[in-house]
Amino acid sequence: MMKKTVLLMASLVLTLMPFFTGCSRAKGGASERSEGDVATTTSLDSYPIKTDVTLTYWGELSGSVAANYTNLGETPYGKAWIEKTGVKVEFLHPPAGGANEQFNLLVASGDMPDIMDRDWLNLYPGGPEKAINDSVILKLNDIIDKYSPNLKQVLDSHPDWARMVKTDNGNYYGYPFIRGNEKLCIWHGPYVRKDWLEELNMEVPQTFDEWHEMLTVFKEKKRSPAPMVMMITNNDFLLGYGIDRAFFVGDDGKVHWGSMEDAFRDYLTMMARWYKEGLLDPDIATLTSQQISAKVTGNISGATRGSLGGSLGTWTNSARATNPKFELTAVPYPVKKKGDKPKLINVDNLYTGGFSAGITTSCENPDIAARLLDYNYGEEGYIFNNFGIEGVSYTMVNGRPIYTDFIMKNPNGWSVAQSIASHARSAYGGPFIQDLGYFEQYMALPEQKAGPDIWKIDAPYKHKLPPITPTPEESREFARIMSEVNTYADEMMVKFILGTEAITDASWNAYVNTIKRMGIARAVEIQNAALARYNAR
Repeated sequence: MMKKTVLLMASLVLTLMPFFTGCSRAKGGASERSEGDVATTTSLDSYPIKTDVTLTYWGELSGSVAANYTNLGETPYGKAWIEKTGVKVEFLHPPAGGANEQFNLLVASGDMPDIMDRDWLNLYPGGPEKAINDSVILKLNDIIDKYSPNLKQVLDSHPDWARMVKTDNGNYYGYPFIRGNEKLCIWHGPYVRKDWLEELNMEVPQTFDEWHEMLTVFKEKKRSPAPMVMMITNNDFLLGYGIDRAFFVGDDGKVHWGSMEDAFRDYLTMMARWYKEGLLDPDIATLTSQQISAKVTGNISGATRGSLGGSLGTWTNSARATNPKFELTAVPYPVKKKGDKPKLINVDNLYTGGFSAGITTSCENPDIAARLLDYNYGEEGYIFNNFGIEGVSYTMVNGRPIYTDFIMKNPNGWSVAQSIASHARSAYGGPFIQDLGYFEQYMALPEQKAGPDIWKIDAPYKHKLPPITPTPEESREFARIMSEVNTYADEMMVKFILGTEAITDASWNAYVNTIKRMGIARAVEIQNAALARYNAR
């Protein structure tokens, strides 16, 4: 009763204040499963279990679900999960945009739901080890050993995954959302209007010089006022300089902060020149996603960047309603010299921290909670979470689960994402392992399917910072430094690109020295210490 009261109070408070929220997204399983991928150590007839326990499960309601339901328990997925596991679940959701505030209220009350679906790695101050030490969530090592044989088998079979989902002290803290195939982690990058290239008899650009030539032709022959449209903070073109704007792992195996490297100055110089020549959107510093969408679909811009689903898919379907020839294609990340290969691309870690289901210290039946969650990591739960209910949302075709027309051509007019989300969690995330077969079917356009192969590089994680965990003390110091550093760096990047601050030796040295005075060396030191601990796990 207390839990419901606290949630009700939290919801009431949240309706009276503004909120800001973010989201994120992510086995080549049934369609591309290799030996040792997902094996169950218990027979499937161990579910449903016999229990009268009702568990409370808190988490944000995905927008794909919220479009048609007010609670996960109302969906075919929620009802089937309860039936298949034998565990009664009461799903609790914060108001849209109010997850952080309600989470803080629940934690402060000391009376929390049994399970909380949360990014403990990035959103809990001090990280997951601090959440354990604060008696918010349970350390799961013994619980997984005793009550979660499916997840234990998965982690034992994939030490690289296991290293990602535990703390530096070796403690498991949540039932993780793991993308089971690298392709699922490569989902956004640069695009070009292929139909424009064909009309102008041009090849797909490979180098920055070729991009400059292409954008110039777009401006002159297509009369485009914004040949390339993207937000000024996007780093797709910076990656071609061999660095990231934020933290990345250098060739020396150490952490670097890219926004003060000489290569960053070179990038800013190029972008400032492109902006001055009218090759970039004149409103690049203030663009919204809606404005970008309008310019891409409205034949104003010929180059951009974005995601495969919400950008490429949405834009193509929208534009083809009036322009059947519209074709947007993913193109390789540009490089400085012809024949060079990009060292970095936009790629997510297989585990990013999101949708990690922690069992709270308020849970009186952690064994039942563990059995409920462990179902998702067995063979049956794996298929269920990715494809839903056999005969309704998918059928088996040549040994592969294939979405039915009810999902792909929903009679209610729902989008494919909404249709999948009503029967499975693969369209957004949760405590399970995502299957590549979901992606291959969800991305209906050939342009979408081709994206990851066009963007991929030989060693995408060589320079990618893994999911490290600074200590609570380090986290506080790091947050203080980077709040100031990022604000200043963002302001200066805008000034440099727009030309309101000329890029000279004097201005660049002043910028770098200011960043140094703000403590960037200490922030890099903290990241390197955390990386060393991660590598030692």
